[in-house]
Amino acid sequence: MAKLEEGLGDWRRTHYSIQITPELDGESVTLFGWVSSIRTQGGIVFIVLTDRDGNVQVTVNKGKASKETLARVEALKPHSSVAVQGVVKAMAKAPNGAEVVPERLKILSIATEIPSFSVYGGETPSLDKRLDIRAVDLRRDKAQATFKIQRVVLSSVREFLSGRGYLEVRTPKLISTATEGGASLFSVLYYNRPSFLAQSPQLYKEELVLPFEKVYEIGPAFRAEESRTQRHLSEITSIDIEEAFVDYNDVMDTLEALIKHVVVSVKDDCSKDLEKLGRGALSVPDRFERLRYTEVVEHLAKEGEDATWGEDLTGPTTEELGKEHPSFYFITDWPTQTKPFYIKPKEDEPKLSEAFDLMYGALELASGGSRVSSKSLLVKRLKEQKLKPQAFEHHLKVFDYGMPPHAGFGLGMERLTMVLAGEENIREVTLYPRDKLRLTP
Repeated sequence: MAKLEEGLGDWRRTHYSIQITPELDGESVTLFGWVSSIRTQGGIVFIVLTDRDGNVQVTVNKGKASKETLARVEALKPHSSVAVQGVVKAMAKAPNGAEVVPERLKILSIATEIPSFSVYGGETPSLDKRLDIRAVDLRRDKAQATFKIQRVVLSSVREFLSGRGYLEVRTPKLISTATEGGASLFSVLYYNRPSFLAQSPQLYKEELVLPFEKVYEIGPAFRAEESRTQRHLSEITSIDIEEAFVDYNDVMDTLEALIKHVVVSVKDDCSKDLEKLGRGALSVPDRFERLRYTEVVEHLAKEGEDATWGEDLTGPTTEELGKEHPSFYFITDWPTQTKPFYIKPKEDEPKLSEAFDLMYGALELASGGSRVSSKSLLVKRLKEQKLKPQAFEHHLKVFDYGMPPHAGFGLGMERLTMVLAGEENIREVTLYPRDKLRLTP
């Protein structure tokens, strides 16, 4: 008898699980996947084979199957990788109304460990324990559904922005100068010179409006977050846009339209995934409210919240705000002192800036605003924030060549996925999360 484990050989997939339907009754197919369950009932062994699209039932009749097939079936354990060549048989009780009766079965890799949780739901161990075997954890139905939603988020963002004439760009992630200042930087030795991991593509995307006018990037951003909360990571994926000849009102309109497009795409393409998560599609207001920062602070203070003008809105204050505004809304016109040096102060009220945050309840999803396009004002803003203009020499030089008025935003892809999938912990929507305590796997 041949050995139990075999190589791929010349076998190649003909169908995915979702394609195994009663219409294929009597046809020969070749399937690949992993064993999510094995059950014996009388003389029949039921194997559930799982692939990227779902499940298919493989039914082995002990009285009819070959000795080789039976030996392999006896050796099978959940999570083993297998290949099946067989015939489709219509069966109402099987997934998608059909099963496969194998003529040949290959074990490509026998699982030697069984995880302590079921991929079909039920109780799961702590997230940290699941993250230790993340690739296996991602076989869970809910995890599969979450990342299929995220796939649609990314594809619909690209569809929307490309359709509006934005050019997708790639900017460096190893940089010589802090993008936004502050201490939340990862330093890296770059050929014996100090450098940093980029906090955002901010300065590069601003420069790129000079030749291209409208650009976007979907890429990683790195921040040395000291907080280990359910909303913060040290490495995130940021969806950034920058556009010339517009201001913060225009890019708020763009961001609102983008969110609506993504929500509709998820509703249309991910109904089964939302169902697995026990979640319906989001309802989105016809127009996102735009609340001015000063009015928000005054309102929260009247409600007894610890909100002080000139400070960021964090913790309990945003929780209270989220109760009153449970969907999408903007907070606009922030104090200039709370925003980075590249955010433009309002001309008629320079203590305030042309800046906004997009919120969903208590969760900040995006921030953006009009940018400073005047070199002299940018130098002044750098000095106000105790940053050295000479450290930004290469960026400032671009402003000598007619930098147009421009505006943009950065949107957190993981946080948006949290909202759409109904998850409360950002690590659940991140394949391999990085924070202060986790650098593996």
